[in-house]
Amino acid sequence: AGTATGFGGVNTPAFHAKLSANQSISNESLTKVAANTELFDTDNAYDNSSNYRFTPQTAGKYIIYSSVLVDSASNNNNIDYIYSEIQKNGTAITFNMLDFRSDRDGRKFTVSQQTAVDMNGSSDYIEVFAIGKASYSADLKFSSSNTYFGGYKIITWAL
Repeated sequence: AGTATGFGGVNTPAFHAKLSANQSISNESLTKVAANTELFDTDNAYDNSSNYRFTPQTAGKYIIYSSVLVDSASNNNNIDYIYSEIQKNGTAITFNMLDFRSDRDGRKFTVSQQTAVDMNGSSDYIEVFAIGKASYSADLKFSSSNTYFGGYKIITWAL
């Protein structure tokens, strides 16, 4: 077997952002996750103050991930379902859903997901949205304890 040298690289652009505080949401209303606290943002490609979107200026393949904790703030076990999606340029490219309508025993649940996506490096952007539906007029929120969004460029090379 031979030895390969000269390989390497970095997974950038990369970012990871989370909620700084709970985010109130309306029942049955698809809402953008306002992850406003950056833990890191290597290329200043994540907007953490207005659009809450990742717009890398480097073309390539990216791994994008999210986790959204939907909580029934009223402490009632009345969540019917929760749903989260990752959107590219305003269109869902992956989603995850937990449905409890046959067993209304939910108060707090996390939906997580990840996907690989091609980005053009000029205008493509990624956002995360989620929705919760609860019976009995519950106050719903995205909990800051486990709601986050991130991504990184995959290192690629040719032999």
